[in-house]
Amino acid sequence: MSNPRNGDTKPPCLPRNGLVKIPTQPNGLGSASITKGTPAVKNRLCQPSSVPAILSPALAHRSDLPIPSLASPLSLATLAGVSSPPGASLVGLNTSEGSEEPSPERLPGSPSERQLAVDEKILNRLFWYFSACEKCVLAQVCKAWRRVLYQPKFWVGLTPVLHTKELYNVLPGGEKEFVSLQGFAVRGFDGFCLVGVSDLDICEFIDNYPLSKKGVKSMSLKRSTITDAGLEVMLEQMQGVVRLELSGCNDFTEAGLWSSLNARITALSVSDCINVADDAIAAISQLLPNLTELNLQAYHVTDTALAYFTAKQGYTTHTLRLNSCWEITNHGVVNMVHSLPNLSVLSLSGCSKVTDDGVELVAENLRKLRSLDLSWCPRITDMALEYIACDLHKLEELVLDRCVRITDTGLSYLSTMSSLRSLYLRWCCQVQDFGLKHLLSMGSLRLLSLAGCPLLTTTGLSGLVQLQDLEELELTNCPGATPELFKYFSQHLPCCMVIE
Repeated sequence: MSNPRNGDTKPPCLPRNGLVKIPTQPNGLGSASITKGTPAVKNRLCQPSSVPAILSPALAHRSDLPIPSLASPLSLATLAGVSSPPGASLVGLNTSEGSEEPSPERLPGSPSERQLAVDEKILNRLFWYFSACEKCVLAQVCKAWRRVLYQPKFWVGLTPVLHTKELYNVLPGGEKEFVSLQGFAVRGFDGFCLVGVSDLDICEFIDNYPLSKKGVKSMSLKRSTITDAGLEVMLEQMQGVVRLELSGCNDFTEAGLWSSLNARITALSVSDCINVADDAIAAISQLLPNLTELNLQAYHVTDTALAYFTAKQGYTTHTLRLNSCWEITNHGVVNMVHSLPNLSVLSLSGCSKVTDDGVELVAENLRKLRSLDLSWCPRITDMALEYIACDLHKLEELVLDRCVRITDTGLSYLSTMSSLRSLYLRWCCQVQDFGLKHLLSMGSLRLLSLAGCPLLTTTGLSGLVQLQDLEELELTNCPGATPELFKYFSQHLPCCMVIE
């Protein structure tokens, strides 16, 4: 029996944004979703789910076995463990009268097959094959299946996404009652994403989730109306939070960050919050000495802010993502490379004022970089790629999407990089077949994205079969990618996932 985690059966993947969306139920509880904690599934094609060999053929094809369809809609009640109305499928922890655990005698099939269906040792291995959404459905089959599936090991790395309307049940009198979150606690979720919540909603969540005080390590608030007071209460009460994300929250101010940020926070993400400017970075730099990761999308942050980081953060911070920070120039890059010399991941995506000179500063001073994102930097040219190839010998991932001034000459510089494993050239409109020939010598490449490159022909693309170790090739919106080419790739690159 092979290990399900490493077996040949491919689990169904998540959509590109990493979300499993559970459709809305008519019971008023709304929808719920679970998001992966890692971006490893992005750009993966969905594979049809298959029945693992661990199931006997008789069980695998029995239509009368009481297993709900994996495509059936689920409410928040299913995910959180709220009891169902009478006659409904078994959900969560509370069971209705008609949802008793079936005994082996009552299950269809031979005695050995019936026993197999509730054997916990078998189920513990079987359930690794299913996606998070499917596990939510399978937990409704019977108590035995739910007991196995509600073990925390099946939910590691997943984050429940809860919208405001999903946090309350409407009682017959019109009053609202906060939903039970016990089902989440049993499965040991230590991270949550709350969407559209207010200060009051957050207080209710803290009061009703058993693990909120110490057990929650990660909190994400999106499109919420949290104020300075709410942010302060949340971080004061939830003393286990070390990862914090604030996205689209426009009611807190920089004063709120000064009063609420705690030194225990090691990862912070702030995006699309209109009140975030240089003073916010000053608060982050002074109050978070143990910061290892900072993701920032702020339109009003200037070069000055990047000089605020302390010597302590220069030692601990290894990831910095500055996305669409339009005011950042090469002067800001100078401040950044001197303040944070130990970066291994850097994104300047959308920093449209950064030029080749800024990239030269990065290449000369940040020799430990393993990932560099220069997408949507229109001033980057082939010269920047020469700096990268000469100095960043440990670089494994390079993102150059929408760098419209890059040509085949720039690709010739990259061809000398022996450590590069992932290269993104989406919508690089000047890359031609001749440039692809330079990439054929890069035996280390495992992922190559050429989506939207208009000048590549079928002839040029067909030469990529020489990259026999390639694992993923993206050719979306590429005019030269024809059905015949995809068939050719399937024959000569059998181990490569080609995204059409």
